[in-house]
Amino acid sequence: MSELAAFQERLGCQFRDESLLRLALTHPSKAHEINHTSRHNQRLEFLGDAVLGLVLSRELYDTFPGADEGLLTQSRARLVNRDSLANRSRSLGLGSHLSLSRGEESSGGRDRASALADAFEALLGAIFLDQGFDAVRAFIVREFAGDFSLVNTPAGIDNPKGELQELLQAHSPRAPHYQLITASGVDHDRDFECAVCHEGTELARGSGKTKKAAESNAALAALKKLRENPTS
Repeated sequence: MSELAAFQERLGCQFRDESLLRLALTHPSKAHEINHTSRHNQRLEFLGDAVLGLVLSRELYDTFPGADEGLLTQSRARLVNRDSLANRSRSLGLGSHLSLSRGEESSGGRDRASALADAFEALLGAIFLDQGFDAVRAFIVREFAGDFSLVNTPAGIDNPKGELQELLQAHSPRAPHYQLITASGVDHDRDFECAVCHEGTELARGSGKTKKAAESNAALAALKKLRENPTS
């Protein structure tokens, strides 16, 4: 199996036109290294950004009917910031498939947040052109499913694990630790459940499409529990 075929299997997305996938993975530096008229992924990034915004806006609108415009806008921004998209690229192993110039490669471009975030959006644009809106919507919903709980997070809690650790260590020198409870599903569509524990006591559990998302949601649940009942 070729590397590109294996990557598509990992994505759970088989391209009809693989040239679109290759284009999504072509960093501008690579195109400019060849000649200034070669194609690269920025046009697909533009398209993918628009598709991502539309899909997430609709999902947030439908999932949280009580949220006002300000909260929905803030929540969408937190889901699509550069670091968030770069981390999604890393979880998909997208960086290892990027086509970069020699200079960009040598300067660490394969793991640069801006390059990874742009490539993730370009990938969405490529899926949209190759397979249509329903397919790219399904892909986006699957990728972001574990993070919609952030809509219910109080403003300012962008790092629930860090917030929980700070809260607990105000009264104890010990940090919380996380345990993987279950992991199920096929490689490209996994479901994880994690527990957060402190001093031998389980505080809460959370689930998500990645282990990191499950841990984050467990921390959110623990924060909510501790703030509602500080003596528990």
